[in-house]
Amino acid sequence: MQGWQFTGTNEPLKLVEKPDPIATPGTVVIDVKAAGLCHTDVGTLRDPGWMDILAEVPIILGHEIAGVISEVGEGVTDYKVGDRVGVCPVGKDGLGPGNGRDGGYANKVLVPAVDLVPMPDEISFGQAAAGTDAGMTSYHAMFQKGGAKAGMKVGIIGIGGLGQMAARAAVVAGCEVYAADLSADARKVAKEIGCKEVYENVSDLAEIAPELIVDYAGFGTTTADAIDAVGVGGTVVLVGMGKLSSTINTSSMILKSVQLKGSVGGTVEDVAAVYDLMAKGHLDPVLSEITFDEIPEGLERLERHEITGRLVANL
Repeated sequence: MQGWQFTGTNEPLKLVEKPDPIATPGTVVIDVKAAGLCHTDVGTLRDPGWMDILAEVPIILGHEIAGVISEVGEGVTDYKVGDRVGVCPVGKDGLGPGNGRDGGYANKVLVPAVDLVPMPDEISFGQAAAGTDAGMTSYHAMFQKGGAKAGMKVGIIGIGGLGQMAARAAVVAGCEVYAADLSADARKVAKEIGCKEVYENVSDLAEIAPELIVDYAGFGTTTADAIDAVGVGGTVVLVGMGKLSSTINTSSMILKSVQLKGSVGGTVEDVAAVYDLMAKGHLDPVLSEITFDEIPEGLERLERHEITGRLVANL
């Protein structure tokens, strides 16, 4: 098998040849058909703080995976060779692909069967890959951590790969959705998917005073501005890790009795819910597609903020 391997901070990804994985009890081997590219991997490449998060180095990155099962291990009864599946990036064993073990920037990957999610016939491999981390993480933060429900005023920071899915899912759920993004292209997408109003600056959300703001950017000032903008007694959920630290206005947080929550990942049930929205035509994320050979260049484009929507490599 071939894969793009991370060897150290600020080192370029290295294309490596490794023995094909072999299915062990409780696992399957997947022929990867699509792998989503995530800003988390940009952080891994550039910020030494990520070295403490990875279970091992070197490691093949890539935690948004969809493909076809090519081998089934002993004891796996719910899946068979030929099944189309996505992979929940938060492993039940605590070792997710791309950070706990070799991931999806490869043509084959070994996955515990408990982390699989069946793909509906109506969705593509690209949609399925984006629906794992980007879909699952955004959905979990919005509905499980944020408690979004019909009629609620919701603010979303960052209409990128995660934010656009969360915004659309919240619109479908009957929320009154407002968004903020520095990118004019992203603001256009936000209007197209049903956001009631879209702003360039997070601070402009203050005129709406949302009950809930979810920060899918996490670039330090975005979280601080969210706390200032959310309504009294409101909730701010932090998802994005554009920066690994932030300074907030504690007086705003205390005097307005704001709840600040962190949210990471999600569950196979969250992935399945996202797939259901896609299959029914409610969620059709904007995808930018590249080839396997273009993965390093794609991460550079992500770092330069040149991508609208979610970037997916087709294998």
